[in-house]
Amino acid sequence: MSAHFHSFPRGAGATVTECPPAARFSLRLKADHRAAASTALGLDLPVRIGAVVTAGRRALMLGPDEWQIDGPPGDAPALPGGIPHALVDISARDRTYLLEGPRAADLLTLGIARDLSGLHPGQGCRTVFDGVQVVLLREGAERFTLSVWRSFAPHVAHLLATGLREFHAGL
Repeated sequence: MSAHFHSFPRGAGATVTECPPAARFSLRLKADHRAAASTALGLDLPVRIGAVVTAGRRALMLGPDEWQIDGPPGDAPALPGGIPHALVDISARDRTYLLEGPRAADLLTLGIARDLSGLHPGQGCRTVFDGVQVVLLREGAERFTLSVWRSFAPHVAHLLATGLREFHAGL
């Protein structure tokens, strides 16, 4: 499979790039086991929904008992059998796009009916982009990553490309 399937036009004030594949895991476990899981994973799992912690791997807390764990390609985190949990490799499920530039947040508003000013650098959330569930991380003031299930990626990529063309046309 090719890591790149969509070519994005250059927009005025924003760029979109498809990110190379990475290891991604969905972790579900009860709060009582968070400390033991953190030790096994080598990073402190965040305790606040939307918080991101990076220490080699990156963990985003998506819900009260749910984290997304990202790592380099081929990463294979494991938890000891004594910790009740579900750790599922979802690496092949998503496509991730990097949006950068002073108009990156504007570009996201084409599909996200949410005020992004409250999403600060180092925070993330599960949200909806034009009816499609996505995971959005604010990497910096003008830098976001948007992850979408592979089957919906062409739809999301088309909307982002349309927005970039509109920016370039001055719309």
